[in-house]
Amino acid sequence: MSPVPHSFSPRRFAQALVEQALDDALASGARTPVLAISGVQGSGKSTLAAQVVELARARGLQAAALSIDDTYLTRAQRQRLADRIHPLLATRGPPGTHDLPLALSTLDAAKAGRAFALPRFDKLADERVPEAQWQMQDTPLDLLVFEGWFLGTPAEQDAALQAPLNALEREADGDGIWRRWCNQALANDYPALWQRFDRLWFLQPPGFSVVPHWRWQQEQALQQASPGRTSMSRAQVERFVQFYERISRQALRTLPTLADRVIPLDAQRRPL
Repeated sequence: MSPVPHSFSPRRFAQALVEQALDDALASGARTPVLAISGVQGSGKSTLAAQVVELARARGLQAAALSIDDTYLTRAQRQRLADRIHPLLATRGPPGTHDLPLALSTLDAAKAGRAFALPRFDKLADERVPEAQWQMQDTPLDLLVFEGWFLGTPAEQDAALQAPLNALEREADGDGIWRRWCNQALANDYPALWQRFDRLWFLQPPGFSVVPHWRWQQEQALQQASPGRTSMSRAQVERFVQFYERISRQALRTLPTLADRVIPLDAQRRPL
């Protein structure tokens, strides 16, 4: 279930940075501001989100965190996409594999001060948690922190999609159907979600090369949190991150100029 256990991150973010994030969101003037935290896999988004919520509650505010990962389509829904459009769409993660009406209705309910349930997704089971087990938020929120690996990222130009980027694209998407479909979803469907953000913070890694290692650490933390359940091997993680590589690289190119605040990180996730 998202978010990733805090034990995954080697350290918490400095209190001053957490205070800046909270104050920045509250200064937006929105009735219930949505602070979006974007960053590649393993960059510490859920850790920072949890710290901001913790600080907000310590100040007497009502706050909650949500991950875009918690709005993945169910396994059956993704399988229908795989059967109809391309087999790679059975794998969660890229644009087009999220339940955007669910994400939009959740953020809209939070911003309007209505009661709502926080969706949750079980990553080890690769399935959405049953709705009866979602946490109800009955009290109007003062802040919602929304985190995700490509929040705010714009679509690529068509010409950039011509050549395969990695082994996954060469071997399983040689004709480009999958990557074009995901890019079209990113262009057409996700901007409405991005428009719900009142502030966008970007945790910027030193480059994409750190992502496989960070994601492997994340997988180990998931397994430690649920011993006895099946998780991915290192080789499976290496392939899994290739599903995210194209749009992660697009985020690295574009978000530094689009985000309200950019936090550069070193290879150990320490803010520079």
